[in-house]
Amino acid sequence: MNWLLAFGLGLMLGSFMNVVIYRLPRMVMADDEGKHASPRFDLWWPASHCPQCHTPLKTSHIIPLLSFMWLKGRCGFCKSTISPLYPWIELITGLVWVACAWHWGFNLSALCWAIFATTLFALAVIDWQTTLLPDDLTQALVWGGLIASTSGWIALGVDQAVWGAVSGYSILWSVATLFERITGKQGMGAGDFKLLAGLGAWLGPLPLIPLLILASLGGAVFGLTLKFTHKLGPDGYVPFGPFLAAAGLLIAAIGIDPLLTGLGW
Repeated sequence: MNWLLAFGLGLMLGSFMNVVIYRLPRMVMADDEGKHASPRFDLWWPASHCPQCHTPLKTSHIIPLLSFMWLKGRCGFCKSTISPLYPWIELITGLVWVACAWHWGFNLSALCWAIFATTLFALAVIDWQTTLLPDDLTQALVWGGLIASTSGWIALGVDQAVWGAVSGYSILWSVATLFERITGKQGMGAGDFKLLAGLGAWLGPLPLIPLLILASLGGAVFGLTLKFTHKLGPDGYVPFGPFLAAAGLLIAAIGIDPLLTGLGW
């Protein structure tokens, strides 16, 4: 019963993450361009609707996973194809919540880590699709880690959480600033600094260097694979956020010691 509860909660949050992943980048870009959406457009309004025919969805159309299967992957009104990304995000989020409950037990700590993992997953998808890492999520990650450590909900001291956040931001800011001064080009955006600060707030300062090494190796391998298979974009840019998120999730799950051993440290 507990596993079903964890899976169900994950599915529901995954359904909401679909809304966040689709709408939040558009809200950010509208703000950056000085545009104020009219009519209102945010995470809560307008109500869920088909992006093709704009017909508001019925309650039976927004049941995680089941609605997609029942509708056979098509809009119930105009019959346009529904992206399979939606059910995949719901399913993966549900499984992540089950994995957190299995790893940390059915307690408040598992809930914190499940929210941590869900936020990282949303950031990774958004960054991959748009090269954006919205402040609404990165700052929530930072403050969430600080609050969780202060409240004793995770096994990380407050001083470690604070120094982790400071170190995470400082490390990537320093690297990016040095790179820009040497080459005259921007190597990464400030969103990456904030994401690593958020990871530091949850993991502490010590795991950040192996985390960066792991993320850099993963990004390099993936980028080279895309290049040699001629699937790399014309600008040659591969977002770093998804690899930071993946490395952070790995360290959160297995700890730092197995990773250091694997790196030969």
